[in-house]
Amino acid sequence: MGKKVMVGMSGGVDSSVAACLLQEQGYEVCGATLHLYDNADAGIRSRTCCSLKDVEDARAVAYRLGIEHYVFNFGPEFRRDVMERFARGYACGETPNPCIDCNRFIKFGKMLERAKLLGMDCIATGHYARVEYDRSRGRYLLKKAKDVSKDQTYVLYSLTQDGLAHTLFPLGSLLKSEVRRIAEEHGFVNAKKPDSEDICFVPDGNYAGFLEHKMGLSSEPGNFVDCAGNVIGRHRGLLHYTVGQRKGLGSFGEPKYVVRKDAAANTVVLGGNSDLACSSFTVGEVNWISVACLPGPAEADVKVRYSQKAFPAEVIPLPDGRAEVRFQEPQRAVAPGQAAVFYQGDEVLGGGTILPMTGGKDKAGRKNDLC
Repeated sequence: MGKKVMVGMSGGVDSSVAACLLQEQGYEVCGATLHLYDNADAGIRSRTCCSLKDVEDARAVAYRLGIEHYVFNFGPEFRRDVMERFARGYACGETPNPCIDCNRFIKFGKMLERAKLLGMDCIATGHYARVEYDRSRGRYLLKKAKDVSKDQTYVLYSLTQDGLAHTLFPLGSLLKSEVRRIAEEHGFVNAKKPDSEDICFVPDGNYAGFLEHKMGLSSEPGNFVDCAGNVIGRHRGLLHYTVGQRKGLGSFGEPKYVVRKDAAANTVVLGGNSDLACSSFTVGEVNWISVACLPGPAEADVKVRYSQKAFPAEVIPLPDGRAEVRFQEPQRAVAPGQAAVFYQGDEVLGGGTILPMTGGKDKAGRKNDLC
């Protein structure tokens, strides 16, 4: 890999240390901050990414390191490929993860494209992950970070072989505590800056408000139904609910959870905790990483939400870029629109988007739906 690298600098401590480490390793480094949207346009008044303060923090670190710093406006692309996809997913009753689309289309798409135009050999980010090349397989591998509590491979599963071949993750072998120590030792202005945890363009977590007021989605009231289809109440609109949700449903005399959303019928299916159990499901748009394609069923640990652990399962390749996942033990609240990422040890085998479930049972008599 060449020595010219463009580091995506968000203004946070992780990307700042990534730039610092690469410079110390002898790379010719430049920094790039991506302007993705105007906070006012997204209805954001508090500090979040894409703010002027973030640009200033990134520029201050770049100045301290003596490297060039660019600001790229990818606002139109971000709205089209991330925000609008997020809105369409919710409109269809799904629970999408926009961070995955941002990585796929913007950070490892548009930024890599821009870096190549400027004569860079590769890009780098402050993600906690590792990339290795396996000569025996002739493939680049995506591996978990040393700091398991910060590992971000779940949101990176869509990286292609070309993307991995032109990407560096300098923090993959470090603990978060070590990263902050390095930032403090170098006097970076953002050494103690808190990590962002919410979706960047919805920092208050009010997805329904954002989708209605900023993306123009309507959220018509409809019926709550039980798993047998009986009407048991009224809901405020599909945008206000997600699979596994318990709060904000009203009183039913016993605990109820959102089991499924039916956009076509505008209904929200409610059930007990046991109704959230899911034994198998299908994923689409599968991206294989450690193999070119999966030749047959394979054992893997599968993670269905960023904040949850992975569980043992069998992954079965299907036609048209799909795969079936069969858990060894039923797992709770599998949500269409989220990603399912397959791990074998610390390697990412691949991953895809969880498809809507249709009900019924598989040939073994196990539930493959949320009801």
